[in-house]
Amino acid sequence: MHRPYVLLSAAVSLDGYLDDTGPERLLLSGPADFDRVDEVRAGVDAILVGAGTIRADNPRLLVNSPERRAARIREGRPEYPLKVAVSGSGDLDPAARFWHTGGEKVLYTTDRGAGRARALGLAADVVPLGPGVDWRRLLEHLGTVRGVRRLMVEGGGLIHTQLITQGLADELQLVLAPLFVGDPDAPRLFGPGSYQGGRLRLVETRPVGDVVLMRYEPTAPGTGTVASAADHHWLALACALAAECPPSGTAFSVGAVVVAADGTELARGHSREGGDPVVHAEEAALARTDPADPRLAGATVYSSLEPCARRASRPVPCARLILDAGVRRVVTAWREPDTFVAGADGSGVLRDGGATVVVLPEYEERAKAPNRHLTGG
Repeated sequence: MHRPYVLLSAAVSLDGYLDDTGPERLLLSGPADFDRVDEVRAGVDAILVGAGTIRADNPRLLVNSPERRAARIREGRPEYPLKVAVSGSGDLDPAARFWHTGGEKVLYTTDRGAGRARALGLAADVVPLGPGVDWRRLLEHLGTVRGVRRLMVEGGGLIHTQLITQGLADELQLVLAPLFVGDPDAPRLFGPGSYQGGRLRLVETRPVGDVVLMRYEPTAPGTGTVASAADHHWLALACALAAECPPSGTAFSVGAVVVAADGTELARGHSREGGDPVVHAEEAALARTDPADPRLAGATVYSSLEPCARRASRPVPCARLILDAGVRRVVTAWREPDTFVAGADGSGVLRDGGATVVVLPEYEERAKAPNRHLTGG
């Protein structure tokens, strides 16, 4: 993957605070939830915290269960996940427990902060990101250089806010504790920022001891050429729909989803559905929308295979159907080869019509999977 799956983990009071202003850390969770967090840690490749969390809490960020650590080793993984710190200044205490417990550590910082961190002798690989902390560059480095596929972010509130507002959080695991803080000077989970519109999708809710765990996924598509975490979710769904297509030796299996700017799913479809042997996925999905729906102008079409520019079965190709519907953003996983129709790739048609085309190549193998008999790959 080009970037890891990003899971934000936090516990808050009923009035939304991460902590109080007392000298001791406010314990919002109980033993049952601490064990749940330990299980989540055991399942990830890396755990990330910011400098403020290291200074305030002096955390170790370990997998505490010997059984879970042993299971990681049996699976061929390190005993502990990679520990990731983020600090713009690089000014961190070299004696903090973070650096001296667990396995490997890496610090992401600025060019200036890297010099300071190295001078302090921090026990970590120090990676400068430029004049500022660039989160997309950081995640790309974790995914491509460090091989991190699943990243758990444990704080603090500023980092959670930045990842959410930049559309980089794939999941929020929020624990609600049955107490109030009420101190306006205490830290909150999320601060002010330019948040995407729409509602998050509730994936799970369950009691854990006396707290409640809620898991959410973002739904609002990105804008322009910048892919959001929700873009990844929706494209993964389109790839899953492709796997539902009736098999064919003369046509690709494709899935498509139409999503409004606020994250509302407007329609979905897949190739050859409903007994129609020649219907395309985008065609099937758009047929379920109301042509007069004003949300189409701000919608995104997700297609596992880039919409066609030419087709033999019907006069209007999918790229033109998308433009005629008023949609001006398309996210896809795989550019269509000239297997059946020469010049079938519709990216040029879409761009000439004013649409933005975003390709997420990390989903190409998923999109190709139900078509292996056609591509020979």
